Amino acid sequence: MAPVILFMVIIAPIWLVLHYRSKKQVSQGLSEEEYIQLSDLSEMADKMADRIKTLEAILDAETPDWRSKL
Repeated sequence: MAPVILFMVIIAPIWLVLHYRSKKQVSQGLSEEEYIQLSDLSEMADKMADRIKTLEAILDAETPDWRSKL
């Protein structure tokens, strides 16, 4: 009986507070730092896509059948 009382008095309230605090943080969305990081990653992905297109254009000009070798 004592372990149940200890659980209900000490562990359960702490558990509930931490649970709902984490739910609140998740529902708030991205933080400013995360949004900046996401924007940076998106910009890097766009640059990489441009580089890939450029490299494919160079390969198409120099070795037209390179795609069939893959």
